[in-house]
Amino acid sequence: MTNPAPPFDALVRDVLRLLSDRAPREGARLVLGLAGPPAAGKSTLARHLVRAVRDRLGDGVAAYVPLDGFHLSTAQLRRLGRLDRKGAPDTFDVCGYAALLHRLVTETDHDVFVPDYDRTLHEPIAARHVVPARTRLIITEGNYLADDAADWREARRYIHTLWYLDAPDAVRETRLMDRQLAGGKDESAARAWVLRSDRRNGDRVKPTRGRCDRALVAPPLPPAPDA
Repeated sequence: MTNPAPPFDALVRDVLRLLSDRAPREGARLVLGLAGPPAAGKSTLARHLVRAVRDRLGDGVAAYVPLDGFHLSTAQLRRLGRLDRKGAPDTFDVCGYAALLHRLVTETDHDVFVPDYDRTLHEPIAARHVVPARTRLIITEGNYLADDAADWREARRYIHTLWYLDAPDAVRETRLMDRQLAGGKDESAARAWVLRSDRRNGDRVKPTRGRCDRALVAPPLPPAPDA
């Protein structure tokens, strides 16, 4: 069962407690994952938590790592015949994502660059984010972090704590419509995409809630930070 939305400050305290309880050895890192269906608010919450931890513990202590940076490019999706269902589990480079997580928990003596996804270009962008060597907390987020397929389980090995973020379907689908409209689709095409693709992907994600360590609804958040 999903708990009611906790206050944001309470979530920040929970994250700081996780970091403290782990009592990491010199150079070790904690990876907190946020799973959940499309438009549940994962990336927004992750960015706010990163900023809040930085504000309390110092710049660079926490870093943001989005799964969306591992979207396959339009060229690859067209080659594979998957362009019309972009966002499905097999439209991500999950092996590349798992390899990055492995690097992040083992390569702690130098900066590591992290890709992102550009919703204007509709393409992944290399090296938009950086995880500095001094980082002690990684917050990563994506739809399929709790998926039971073998490649996703491999990525899950490097996530120490995984939270499931939920939101009502009506709220999510309104956000998804807005996202498609902002991306250039007209209303008819946006609605068709949400009903055909985003809803199906959400249905794939919902049963994974039980494989997460905690389920919650995103709380009201302070003004949006950069991360």
